[in-house]
Amino acid sequence: MIASVVALLLILAGGFWIYTLLAAPRDSGGITLPGMFDASRWDIFADPQVWRFIGEGVVATLQAAAVAGVGAIALGIGLSLMRSSTIAWVRIPTGWLIEFLRGMPVLLMMLFILLIASTGAFWAVVVALILYNGTLIGEILRAGLVALPRGQREAALSVGMREFQSKMLVEFPQAFRQMLPIIIAQLVVLLKDTSLGYIVGYNEIIRTNINNLGSFYGNRYLFSLFIVTLAIYLAINLSLSWVARYVSRRTASGGGRVKKGKGPQKPLDPDQTILLAEANAAARQSASQAPR
Repeated sequence: MIASVVALLLILAGGFWIYTLLAAPRDSGGITLPGMFDASRWDIFADPQVWRFIGEGVVATLQAAAVAGVGAIALGIGLSLMRSSTIAWVRIPTGWLIEFLRGMPVLLMMLFILLIASTGAFWAVVVALILYNGTLIGEILRAGLVALPRGQREAALSVGMREFQSKMLVEFPQAFRQMLPIIIAQLVVLLKDTSLGYIVGYNEIIRTNINNLGSFYGNRYLFSLFIVTLAIYLAINLSLSWVARYVSRRTASGGGRVKKGKGPQKPLDPDQTILLAEANAAARQSASQAPR
């Protein structure tokens, strides 16, 4: 309790110090400028034209995130099925492709697509996000398939289903449902990565607010534009995070309601989920092969 109180006091003191530092007037080239919270630094937001430009940036960000999200999920489904295939010449090259795309930085991928394919800024951002996040979602779904009990496949095969039918009709729907909170959490990361479109010239939120509006109105309003941009990102990402937690509670309870603090909580880190599922599958395989 003492440590918590001390930490809280330090946080409050740090917040107050930052506030006083930003609110204090400052000299720039012999001219005294008002503090960051002065009304003269926020008066541009009374102009509806400013909000129209900000709205265009928000729409551009959501548009790129929506198209990339749908494409990443579709690509992830295909890669997860190919990566878990029993055919070696399908499974092994898919694994190489996944590792290659996971190891390439998203920004480098955007620049490569823009310079080589000349697709334009929008599709450079969207295609790069689809390729990178599609591989992660594919590994998430593959981990969900691996983590399913072997009895699911054995039961499907016992009633006459083929391997592919068992995977598509029995195993994959369960894996997708169990991994849905992790997929939503990855979509939050995807939405934040749209900010890399600033580098390739795509007019998403940051480029519209900080670069375009900041250049037009001057450095005097950069702080206020930064705060508005931060608030927009927080509102969007926290909403998606709430959806991920809600879906996690619903899937953990089989579709019912779960009280807060009770019931199994699924990790929302994709890499952690993949490693956990693979470890559980390896443990079950070792247990099944152990002599009795």
